[in-house]
Amino acid sequence: MDNERKHIIFLARWYPHRYDPMLGLFVQRHAEAAALYNDISVIYVHSTDCKDVPWRVSTEDETINNVRTIRIYYKKSKSKIISLFRFLRSNNLALKRLRKPDIIHIHILTRLGLIAWWHKITRGTPYIITEHWSRYLPGNDFSGFFRKKLTKLVVKHAAAVTTVTDILAKAMQDHGLRNDNYVIVPNVVDTKMFKPQPHHNEIPKIVHISCFENKSKNITGLIDALQILEERNICFQCVFIGDGIDFSMVKDYSKKLKNLENIRFTGVLEGQDVADELASGDFLVLSSNYETQGVVLLEAFACGLPVVSTKVGGIPEIVNESNGILVPPQDPVKLADAMQTMLQTYQNYDANMLRDRIIKKFSNESVGKLLDDIYKTLN
Repeated sequence: MDNERKHIIFLARWYPHRYDPMLGLFVQRHAEAAALYNDISVIYVHSTDCKDVPWRVSTEDETINNVRTIRIYYKKSKSKIISLFRFLRSNNLALKRLRKPDIIHIHILTRLGLIAWWHKITRGTPYIITEHWSRYLPGNDFSGFFRKKLTKLVVKHAAAVTTVTDILAKAMQDHGLRNDNYVIVPNVVDTKMFKPQPHHNEIPKIVHISCFENKSKNITGLIDALQILEERNICFQCVFIGDGIDFSMVKDYSKKLKNLENIRFTGVLEGQDVADELASGDFLVLSSNYETQGVVLLEAFACGLPVVSTKVGGIPEIVNESNGILVPPQDPVKLADAMQTMLQTYQNYDANMLRDRIIKKFSNESVGKLLDDIYKTLN
């Protein structure tokens, strides 16, 4: 029956966990959207050096927003073979806790794809793949003879492959990752949490949200652009939301600004706190060197905010002159020019129009229904 709820197991390479509540948050949102129409279980396996994890495994098994979530932590090993064994063993332990799935849904290749392919061969369970990783895009590192061979086989035997942007799908196919059923399934935006809020900033407020990994997010480039605005005697305030491996370095780098009162670092904010901070801004800026889609852009639109962003990856598929300004990557002068223009024009954008598009295409209900339609084809 079409209305029968299927049991779908998500095998996720990235997912929020005890050491990083932000990692793979977009995968969690896909799971919660899919759970509106089907029974979803998530398995996430994580290696760690932390002393609170015993030699074998530490397991968390809980239900979060109608999604049964099993997280297994195992001790990291210096040996790649031992680490791979522990990774596969931990996933197998989690799978044994769950009833037989109708479909396995892989999020991020390649190792998890091998598990799903094995289940298809031995148990006849179909699997689909959702890829979020920008490593397939030009300038990134999708290399290695065996990795490429195994990834091609896993993708070939999947019932469907979904990506969040068209450019990522094309990039995967350019690498020879062939499948007859590529489908675009966008990221999810919690439109009940991310919404416009009345506010008035005496000094225009710029918001930046990222994982503070400078190689991809180019936060130092953003600070260079802010320094140019400062030298032009333009008034602004900029709030940096997030944390990550380069947080301390970026914070030190920001000291090159003459007036440190122009910027503020909040650290990690979660849930309603990040939504409130974003909605209190006047526009969002993203300075990435590469990006698959940029969920924070969608969240800004849901809050009625326009954006300034670099023209990389799948971003041109969602940002245009009706909702923001695009600039070349690694060009602080043009980024500063765009921010200067936006500081003068952000009030001209139609907040309701920005939000309505997100509700129609990126809400829980819209993405959940799209996933359900894919699942229904795999009878």
